[in-house]
Amino acid sequence: MAGSRLASPQTGHGTGGFKMRRAILICGVAALALAGCSKKDAGTPAAAGSGAEATAPAPASAPSPLAPPLRKAGLWTQTVTSAKATQSIKMCLDEAVQKKMQLWGQSMGKSDCQEHSFKPHPGGGWDFHSVCKLGESGTVTSDGSATGDFNSHYTVTLTSTTTGSPMPQANGEHKTVMEASWSGPCPADMKPGDMEMPGGFKINMSGDGPPKIGGAAGKAEK
Repeated sequence: MAGSRLASPQTGHGTGGFKMRRAILICGVAALALAGCSKKDAGTPAAAGSGAEATAPAPASAPSPLAPPLRKAGLWTQTVTSAKATQSIKMCLDEAVQKKMQLWGQSMGKSDCQEHSFKPHPGGGWDFHSVCKLGESGTVTSDGSATGDFNSHYTVTLTSTTTGSPMPQANGEHKTVMEASWSGPCPADMKPGDMEMPGGFKINMSGDGPPKIGGAAGKAEK
């Protein structure tokens, strides 16, 4: 990514730009869902991989700030499946990057995503709800659940409804499933914070503010 021109995903106004922002949004919503799960993990470390133990409701006290999800450092492969396509996204994570990503996720929650909430999911995991305004791309209301072992493999199911997009095909209800698996150490060509999107280009998620797109595909989106 060194020497590549970087562009914000918000600069893409065509179909490709919307798909890119949607993929980033799915990962962002999933990160927020995992953050909700990590509140349980922080109190009971063994609950990270146990669906039965994760069913216990959260304490009734005032909610604490969201903590970064306790995912294993290394390469995560996230397969996002919708009615029309399946995309595989690779993400290189370490503890420091996860903290930075969560800070960006909280910022997104205060700006793009005006609503986000969590509650225990029957049988383990968490249910979540969010409402995110994406400017000219419309408003996305999402409801879903995150279940599994957040150190090795977890599943996020998501139903989102888009309204107000200038592209008719983007509006309406969309169902998405994301399967995330730990794939081992990060490869030499990826550093912590890199997210490799379909087509081979990377989005750097480790900096301040929204993620930046690098490579030829990033230039094409401008």
